[in-house]
Amino acid sequence: MLKQTVLAFGILLCMPSALAQKGGTPSPAELAEITARGRMLAAYDTSAWHATDAVQALHPVEGTVRRYISKQTINGWVVGFGRLNDVADKFLVFYEATQAEDPHHFIVKTYDPPQEDVGFYFHSARAIDIALRDFLGPSRPFNVAVLPAISDQLFVYVYPAQTDKRVFVLGGDARYLISPDGLTVVEKRQMHKTILENKVPDEGVKMEAGFHTHVLSDIPEDTDVFYVLTRKPAVPEYVASLKHKVFVVNVDGTISEAKM
Repeated sequence: MLKQTVLAFGILLCMPSALAQKGGTPSPAELAEITARGRMLAAYDTSAWHATDAVQALHPVEGTVRRYISKQTINGWVVGFGRLNDVADKFLVFYEATQAEDPHHFIVKTYDPPQEDVGFYFHSARAIDIALRDFLGPSRPFNVAVLPAISDQLFVYVYPAQTDKRVFVLGGDARYLISPDGLTVVEKRQMHKTILENKVPDEGVKMEAGFHTHVLSDIPEDTDVFYVLTRKPAVPEYVASLKHKVFVVNVDGTISEAKM
């Protein structure tokens, strides 16, 4: 399934949406863009999670890994682990984890000496650094993800990390559009302001759906889709806007206007 969706998602990821600035009603195409980015963000997060488990099993030398960066290829996800060199003109790849046929299993290759990358890993690492220098979130763990955008630019997402397997977290997140060289913030989008922590229902309690209100935009965000795709149990999420519209993010990540 992952290989079949690469091209379709890639096209949609490269279409920046200015809907919030326009203040109009989202078209089906614009909602599909949000779905595509949210699905890719969920896939990125999952790949980083399982690849990190595989690398940690090798007990990496302290100081060698400061960043992990995932990239999607025609054969699946590949995750590079390493750091920028001392002069910040190369990314040193100490470990590279490649997705196996089982999407939850990664095969790790160790590089000694490390590989010197000046491509996607390098530009992504610089983009992450500039985004994190700007990001002013609460004092708690955050994850970072990098996805390709239009004209070789990069989307950098900063979103709260899940620290308790029974608590799913949404909010307090931002998306940055960064120049191809990873050095300039082209656009910043604060997607949610407040952080919501939602606990998995107790045994015997059935959860039908979730609900939250947007105050920063009138449409669902990429991380709303990510949240629905990663939350367990899988249930839809209703998103209300200040303009009295309600959207539903379905369990497959698609978005539609709710019939009230």
